[in-house]
Amino acid sequence: MRFWDYFRTSKPSTASMAKERLQIIVAHERGSHAQPDYLPKLQQELLDVISKYVQINRDDVQVQLDRNDSCAVLELNITLPE
Repeated sequence: MRFWDYFRTSKPSTASMAKERLQIIVAHERGSHAQPDYLPKLQQELLDVISKYVQINRDDVQVQLDRNDSCAVLELNITLPE
């Protein structure tokens, strides 16, 4: 019988396929929610405050959040007019 078992294709179980798909979905969701919920509002408020003192183009502002092991760094790059 082992001879014939060699030629048979073994199909993965539906449970293992469902588990694998779920792991892919969870990994994708974790990646898309990497930034905190407050970040867009914080960015808007920072731009509003800076706009009170300097006239800036909102397209010239870049906000990035970097996370290390023990801290998070919010980087705000603004191209100021001359």
